[in-house]
Amino acid sequence: MRVWDTSHLLDDIPAAKRPPTEHVYDFTDSQANLERIRLHFRQLQTRLILGLVLGFLLPNALLSAYFHFQFTHTLKESAKLNLAAVAESQKNTIDLYLQERVVNLYNLFHSKEFSLSPSQEQMDSLLASLKQFNDGFVDVGFFDTRGVQIGYAGPFPALLGRDYSKETWYQTLLKENKTYLISDIYMGFRDVPHFTIATRQVFDGRTYVLRATLDPDKLYIFLRAISQGKEVESTLINRQGRYQVVDPGRSQLPGSSDYMPPLDTPSGVEEYIRNDQDMLVAYAWLKETPWALLAIQPVAVAQAGMIKARMVLTISLIAISLIISAIIFFTIRRMVNRARRMAEKGQQLQEMLAHASKLASIGELAAGVAHEINNPLAIIMATSGVIRDMLNPEFELDHSPEAIYKELSVIDAAANRAKGITRKLQDMGKSRTPRTVACDVNGLLEEVVGRLQKVEFKPKHIEVVRRLGAELPPIMAEPEPLRQVFANILINAGDAIVDKGTITIGTEAKEDMLRVTIADTGKGIPPGDLKRIFNPFFTTKGGGRGTGLGLSIAASIVKYLGGTIKVNSIPGTGSSFTVLLPINEPAKTIIKQHHKPNAQYGQETASIQGPPS
Repeated sequence: MRVWDTSHLLDDIPAAKRPPTEHVYDFTDSQANLERIRLHFRQLQTRLILGLVLGFLLPNALLSAYFHFQFTHTLKESAKLNLAAVAESQKNTIDLYLQERVVNLYNLFHSKEFSLSPSQEQMDSLLASLKQFNDGFVDVGFFDTRGVQIGYAGPFPALLGRDYSKETWYQTLLKENKTYLISDIYMGFRDVPHFTIATRQVFDGRTYVLRATLDPDKLYIFLRAISQGKEVESTLINRQGRYQVVDPGRSQLPGSSDYMPPLDTPSGVEEYIRNDQDMLVAYAWLKETPWALLAIQPVAVAQAGMIKARMVLTISLIAISLIISAIIFFTIRRMVNRARRMAEKGQQLQEMLAHASKLASIGELAAGVAHEINNPLAIIMATSGVIRDMLNPEFELDHSPEAIYKELSVIDAAANRAKGITRKLQDMGKSRTPRTVACDVNGLLEEVVGRLQKVEFKPKHIEVVRRLGAELPPIMAEPEPLRQVFANILINAGDAIVDKGTITIGTEAKEDMLRVTIADTGKGIPPGDLKRIFNPFFTTKGGGRGTGLGLSIAASIVKYLGGTIKVNSIPGTGSSFTVLLPINEPAKTIIKQHHKPNAQYGQETASIQGPPS
């Protein structure tokens, strides 16, 4: 997405807030700039070298000494920290996995297939939607206010019509503050180990429940997939120490764990003995459900290789630090010198190109003016030739006053077009002395939209959506030029829509600015054209349908009002023009005495239908 901001056009704002004037190339000034550049890069090189010593060599030396003398004492703690990090990472991943499954289920309430009286086809569609997100979903069920399952899709059709109101998970869901529940592993009516994810929603004051079951084997496969570390065994248990997910080779569901972590500690690492073997176990309690993740690893495996690696690591760190320091030192010198030379050349080119850019802009404007004026002049010349031929007896053409008047009308139209172009150029370039009044932006937009709906939008079946802010403060402006700004943008939005589309108009007051947003669902603006849309005579309409002055004039008007125009566009999706106008405090006081909130400035949709096709 490209954004074109015309804030650089605000050259009429007060001098205290005006940006620095443009620099014009001068030899003396240029030499001073070069000296400043050289001084900057000398200081930069010094700071980089000092940073290398203080930020790289010194910390590395201190860390090397620390690890050399403290490694023996911290070996066991390192193994615990590593295993704790594994457990915490897996815990976060499982929490995220369960959150995603809850969101998958919750989104079904808002899907188009959802109904309070679902058919079997709708339930099958909901299950298919769940399986697209995760194949661990086994079935899905919908419960009425009595707790009876009135909709079901899955491999146990006999569960349809079952009363779950006495089930523990159902009663817990209705009592808890949360709107969802993840149950422990249980057998249930199907007599197969599974756990339930359920959500509740209130419709018309009545509570309905949507639940899905997950296959523990699928969750175990997922847990195995995210396992880290050598010989690390990961499992999930509940607060009673019963397995929720476990390696089938270790135990069957449901079964009890040989280790129970503290219930009042969120996470930790402990040692215990299993089958005469010292084991490290890291535990972390999940946030989404009262389960603990256990990551179990033999102590011998956790510490293997770390002692031997200490010496190798220390020697390698010293050697690498010295080599990298030398490389960085010489690289910094070379890069700083090269960057300094490039900056000096760039400064000189920038100063010379600034003047060349002005000349190029003047040439482009002159070429555009010549092209636009030549078209009506060519029409005038051709039509005058036709009139001369009509008056020449040799051609025996109709030279009645009506025929001549018709040709003169063509000349008048071409002359008026040339006159209009020059007038627009004058309007765009002349200094304005605004005669401002307190303006209601919402009212001006309604006037402009009302006119355009009858002529511009109706044939194309364009829908206008209004999101106008209530009680907007007034702004000081000229009403007619402001109408022209909105009309030019709205006409362009309508032209961007080929057939059927939506134009959304929004207003809001934020801080000291009033924001007017006009978005369309048209063809968008190519990135290459986005930089040029405010240039005079630039148009993409073709076929003589536009002069390319509409947005230029709009930018000029917004400029002298002290505002800004921003453009966001995605080709093939649409464009959004945002006009930012300053809010004038005196105007706000004047209008506030007579202001009455207008209920129509809420959100509404006006659909303009064209003739039947």
